[in-house]
Amino acid sequence: MKNKGLILVFVVLGFAFTKLPITPLPEGFVYVEDYIPDLDVELRYFTEHNFVGHKIDGYHANKLILTKEAAIALQKVQEALRSQNLCLKVYDGYRPQQAVNHFVAWAKNLEDTITKREFYPEVPKQHLFSEGYIASKSGHSRGSTIDLTITDGDTGEPLDMGGDYDFFGEQSWLSYAHISKVQQQNRHLLQTVMQAHNFRNYPKEWWHFTLRWEPFPDTYFDFPVE
Repeated sequence: MKNKGLILVFVVLGFAFTKLPITPLPEGFVYVEDYIPDLDVELRYFTEHNFVGHKIDGYHANKLILTKEAAIALQKVQEALRSQNLCLKVYDGYRPQQAVNHFVAWAKNLEDTITKREFYPEVPKQHLFSEGYIASKSGHSRGSTIDLTITDGDTGEPLDMGGDYDFFGEQSWLSYAHISKVQQQNRHLLQTVMQAHNFRNYPKEWWHFTLRWEPFPDTYFDFPVE
């Protein structure tokens, strides 16, 4: 009887420590780490360091997901930068529609301005929709849009782009002129290497790029990041 009891305990413990299988990604999507193992990924919406101020719906892991085509193109960008002792750092890729809905609900709550000083000091929160910073649909949900920067290959520190990620204001625009020559050069480098591999930029966000000829141009997905 004692042996049977021990066997039962081990069976229960085995179930407790068995890793549950992850739901397969929809066809056409991949985990980017399978293509770029050394990529620095810091999904801001999986953390509390973002313009909402807490973790965002749909982000269950720090896992970068993109369409296969976008991942392959990004792999080529990383290879091009390695030759200059530089690397990529990614802040967001595929974004579930539920996360976008979370942003919309936050933007409508005009009483919540905890992150205003850091992320939108000069833009009234009620204007975030009209000025294009928040929308009910996002290209990220189509799987071929990515937010990223360039880092130093030795230190891992991001290059100075003259503005922080997800800052809502003119400082994030490509046309913004009141930055140093070095900051302008860094932005130009990012634009050049991304464009060379078929990514186009959104001019109000220096970090935001979408793959040309993306495979799902009209489909907005909602599976979680996990």
